[in-house]
Amino acid sequence: MVNWQRLNMVKKIALVLALFVYFLTPSYGKDILEDIPLAAHLKERYTDDLPELIKRRHIRVLTTFNRTNFFIANSRTYGFEYSLLKDYEKFLNRGIKRRELKITLEFIPVSRDRLIPLLLEGYGDIAAAGLTITSERLKKVDFTDPYLTNVREVVVVHRSVKGIKKAEDLSGKTVYVRRTSSYYESLKLLNSKLTLKGLKPVRVEPADESLETEDILEMVNSGAIKITIADSHIARIWSRVFKNIRVLDGAAVREGGKIAWMVRKDNPLLKKSLNRFIKSHRKGTRIGNIYFNRYFKNTRWIKNPLDKDIARKPYIRLFKKYGKKYGFDWLFLMAVAYQESGLNNKKRSPSGAVGIMQVRPATARDKNIGIRNIYRLENNIHAGTKYLAFLRDRYFSDPELKERDRLRFTLAAYNAGPLKIKKARRVAKKMGLNPNRWFRNVEIAVLKTIGQETVQYVSNINKYYILYKLHFQNVEKRKALKKQAVR
Repeated sequence: MVNWQRLNMVKKIALVLALFVYFLTPSYGKDILEDIPLAAHLKERYTDDLPELIKRRHIRVLTTFNRTNFFIANSRTYGFEYSLLKDYEKFLNRGIKRRELKITLEFIPVSRDRLIPLLLEGYGDIAAAGLTITSERLKKVDFTDPYLTNVREVVVVHRSVKGIKKAEDLSGKTVYVRRTSSYYESLKLLNSKLTLKGLKPVRVEPADESLETEDILEMVNSGAIKITIADSHIARIWSRVFKNIRVLDGAAVREGGKIAWMVRKDNPLLKKSLNRFIKSHRKGTRIGNIYFNRYFKNTRWIKNPLDKDIARKPYIRLFKKYGKKYGFDWLFLMAVAYQESGLNNKKRSPSGAVGIMQVRPATARDKNIGIRNIYRLENNIHAGTKYLAFLRDRYFSDPELKERDRLRFTLAAYNAGPLKIKKARRVAKKMGLNPNRWFRNVEIAVLKTIGQETVQYVSNINKYYILYKLHFQNVEKRKALKKQAVR
């Protein structure tokens, strides 16, 4: 139900696997995300270098949700880090043949305090979240060459705060930063200098690790807290939105900072590959400057906050209604609709499919569906959802199928037709592959018997679904934390 023109557009936007696991614990990998079956393959643990990662056909990027580096707007994925690493994905796929599986970067947003532990434990391969190279971090991980240099960490205050002109003026004052941030290390060094001078140290108040710098700046803007530290490029862009904050350029706690990607110390080939890529994409290059200016000088994105983008859409109620009726997570249905139409009910395809779910009139008229007037938004969502349920229950009810693979086979059938997917499962078995598993098994048979479109279709929806589901969890937690701070 997707034509190549639509697929090419989708490829440009987001082949992103976003898992906001702010609630991660050291047991991650055993029991996390059990209620999201399409995320189950991410629970594997390994510390391979680049050659083995290429064999696996995916590289896991640990990152964080924020409105400059990695975020959703208009139901799509954007951001400075995201743009750079999507280009790295293209860099890795140079020379890949049409019928070969492409290497995919899978983005896994986590809370800040879990970036290094998850990288070291083998649940990610790269950590990319605007990370400053520091002596403490270098004790545990390695860094690529920097893609941002000469970064200054500056004091940011509520407009009511007076009397701070230089870093030493923070003596005796309370400053809110995350304990795992480079800002925290910078304040520790400042406190050592203040102590030698006989001055009171800065009182460092640890902020919740689920909060991004922008969230803390928002709290300063509200007056809930008075002082924080931020990278100057982050502070500057947000000062154009938050009118109650002042960026004190003369009060820097770190000068000449370098921001780079983290890798494990025993992954030199991955680091070498990333460094080759960074040479043409660091700030100062043409493409690096384009991305930096897009996200750190243009306020277009930060005027549309992440948590206000999706929830207000009119189709949400309908996805919830028919998801409940037919046994689907409503966010799964939204991911299907985004892949099919970009959430546009006016979409018409050359093959005759219409509406937000791209349902063919003949399909809607079938006795197993029986929904009329699919040009109406509600009827289109009803017909698409009922057809998904029909495919799932009629063709993929095998008891040996796990729920995650049942959903993936259903998606493939929605795209290519159920009989083609049944045939692909038989072909997979003849190839010595598992006919009950999609990834790296039946998808290979589909690639050979049907083509790239269906493989990419399932991959896209798999990623969009997890992104949407955990995006909403992210929004709710950050809202709660900010409300708590205001009290």
